[in-house]
Amino acid sequence: MKVCFIAQQSVSMVGGGPFIQLRETARYLPEFGVDVEWFNQWEDFPPDKYDLVHIFGASFMSYDIALRLHHFGIPFVVSSIFFTMRSPRSVRTARRVIRLVSRLLRGLRTDYTFTADICRMSRMVLPNTAAEAEIIVKGMEVPSANVRIIPNGVDPRFAQADPAFFVNKYDVRDFVLNVGHIGTGRKNLLNLIRAMKDIDRSLVIIGKVQQGEYADVCLREAKANPHITIIEGLPNDSGMLASAYAASEIFALPSLFETPGIAALEAGLAGAKIVITPYGGTRDYFDDEAIYVEPRSVESIKKGIEESLRLPKSTTLRKRILGEYTWRNVAEKTAQAYKDALS
Repeated sequence: MKVCFIAQQSVSMVGGGPFIQLRETARYLPEFGVDVEWFNQWEDFPPDKYDLVHIFGASFMSYDIALRLHHFGIPFVVSSIFFTMRSPRSVRTARRVIRLVSRLLRGLRTDYTFTADICRMSRMVLPNTAAEAEIIVKGMEVPSANVRIIPNGVDPRFAQADPAFFVNKYDVRDFVLNVGHIGTGRKNLLNLIRAMKDIDRSLVIIGKVQQGEYADVCLREAKANPHITIIEGLPNDSGMLASAYAASEIFALPSLFETPGIAALEAGLAGAKIVITPYGGTRDYFDDEAIYVEPRSVESIKKGIEESLRLPKSTTLRKRILGEYTWRNVAEKTAQAYKDALS
């Protein structure tokens, strides 16, 4: 089977979870009989060139290509990479209101409109969590038969990470770690920084800075705390990043939502305890082996970290992640979804 991967134009520039997801899925798919090519807008694209197209991200940025594929009769699946804090019922109601208003105001579209249209044009939607799937089915009104949960994954190498590499360079150990973009409101970094003010433990933040007012406040408050270290971004394949995961005691990701946060899977596989948001489907992956905190409450984050500090490290989380959530397992499930989408 020959499949073309398509992602938003900025995916390699932004990096993060979506980029890792498509790169690692493409890496392992050949083991299951799937040859992957990357979309090149400057090359001819005859309708019969591929058996299937896989779009990553159901948003306005991928709407045009999805519409063209649909018009030319080229089958595609989509990894929705979509979540909202609104209930499926609220999403469904909002879409119906927008549909009515758009009859009077032609051209009116919202994020929900683009996401729903892409999902409904696709052969199959591939969300990462049950919560994401529920929004697609009940909020976007996509038939459940056309939705298949494909989890996010992790590279097994994180299980062998050596903490000494990071400890020797930065002279910090048994710390709280956060990995993610600095300046993205959804990551909720400011509340984590504020929660750490009265906790006698170092916080290490690793991430690219996205310029803006929120990032400025985060950096200003972090620099006012001598127990906070900021490392401006490490590539996902960096040995130093893997070592940081292994050297940390707790990985804290109190985002507004995660599906489930690839960095949290990597940290859990490296042996860190997990403190994380309950929103987006994180319980699908971590079950009762994480501390769940209310992201909008600094006090909840603080108490969650303090509780985690009192607990021993899990003896089973690493085994669970390694057994269920490697990228090879993800690729196998993805390949089967392709076959089912074309059957």
